[in-house]
Amino acid sequence: MTDNNFIQQLLQRNENCYGNFPDKELTEQFIDDLFTFLFASCREKFQTKETLLQRYQNHKSTFEVILFDLLKHKQQVEKNTEIFFEVLPTLYNQLIKDANATLEFDPAATSIEEVLVAYPGFYATAVHRIAHQLHTQKIPTLPRLLSEYAHSKTGIDIHPGATIGEHFTIDHGTGIVIGETTVIGNNVKIYQGVTLGALNVNKANASKKRHPTIQDNVVIYSGATILGGKTIIGHGSTIGGNVWLTNSVDPFSIVYHKSEITVKGSYYFSEVLNFVI
Repeated sequence: MTDNNFIQQLLQRNENCYGNFPDKELTEQFIDDLFTFLFASCREKFQTKETLLQRYQNHKSTFEVILFDLLKHKQQVEKNTEIFFEVLPTLYNQLIKDANATLEFDPAATSIEEVLVAYPGFYATAVHRIAHQLHTQKIPTLPRLLSEYAHSKTGIDIHPGATIGEHFTIDHGTGIVIGETTVIGNNVKIYQGVTLGALNVNKANASKKRHPTIQDNVVIYSGATILGGKTIIGHGSTIGGNVWLTNSVDPFSIVYHKSEITVKGSYYFSEVLNFVI
């Protein structure tokens, strides 16, 4: 392929395919600035109502710029911007509940401020609630870009389509995967390495519920894997570490993986160790 043909191919692809391509760097800056505005504004000790209002308007303007790259139509941009910022106070209140739940459940948490600015699980939850709102507004690409940015920063992968109830807690968090059609109730706590996934990745099932439902007041300990759209974890249940589940469990169940570990003293062996590694 000649250079001219290659350039022509790129131009054609840009024209045909890249109409809905957000500014990645601006999007990442926007979500971090918005997070700081919502939860860390007290760093600037002389904030006033006027300065906060100005920052709020600046965020709206930046959001409109991002949306315009995606939607192209001024009326759609303005409508979706207004919807998002009208819902933002509700998202904020939900996230404060999440932070308080973490403070209540985690004995290592010493203050709400610590949770807000230093807990990766809270950051991932905050970005998810924002991305999920944009997902419900059917804004293309942007919700997934936000979720993958949070994934890159925290190691927590939550698809923006997942539905999560109130007082949600992620402890430690690294390695958590929550799939697109997951439904999580209220007062749920999840530890690191948990997967809420699908039983298969057949593209034909894309429009079906592929991921589990976790009812209220469930604790899922580290390394547990729960798969399948028909799998329901009943309310009040505890799922132990390293459990593999593809079937539903009743409310108030305790599910655990029984491993056998043998500890032998340094100077006594009941079996001869005559092999070489």
